[in-house]
Amino acid sequence: MNSDSDLQIAGDILEVTHLLQTPREHPATVAEFVGLARSLAEDRSRWEHLVRYDTASRWYHRLRSGPGYEVWLLSWVPGQGSGLHDHGRSSGVLTVLDGILTERTERGTRALRAGAQRVFAPGYVHEVVNDALEPAVSLHVYYPGLTEMPMHTAPHCEARGVPGAVTA
Repeated sequence: MNSDSDLQIAGDILEVTHLLQTPREHPATVAEFVGLARSLAEDRSRWEHLVRYDTASRWYHRLRSGPGYEVWLLSWVPGQGSGLHDHGRSSGVLTVLDGILTERTERGTRALRAGAQRVFAPGYVHEVVNDALEPAVSLHVYYPGLTEMPMHTAPHCEARGVPGAVTA
C-alpha cells in the first residue's frame, strides 16, 4: 500500500502561487460584488464617519465606483422609505449595515437586520422602508451603475396585506 499523502505528491497548494487567483481590483461577478459589499460592511472605518441622518429625505453618498459599478451608502431615519421601484437594467446587492429595514415585494414582507444581504436582478421590484424606531444604514452595489429607478404603484395589492406589492 502506498503511504504517500496527496500533500506529499502535489505539495501545499498555498505554496503554489501560480494556481492562486489574485484578487481583482474591481469585481466582475455576482459573487465578487457580494464579497465587495461584505468587505465594506465589515470595515466600519471606511463608511461610519460619512453617515448623515436627514429627516427631510433619505441621505446617500457614493462610496466607490469602478468600471461598470457603483457603491452607495444610504441612511434611513424611522419612517423613511424608497417607494415601490426597480433599478432599470442594473442588478444589485443590498446590505444592511446598521438597524433594521423592511423589504416589501410581490412575495411578501421581510425584516432585514444588520448583516442581511439581498441580491437582485434587473427588473426586481421592491420597496425598502425603515419601519423601526431607530435609524438604519445600508450599502447598495449596482452593476452596471444605476441610471434609472422607475417607480411603481399597485394600490390593489394592499387588500392582500402587502402594501405596494406588485402582482404577477
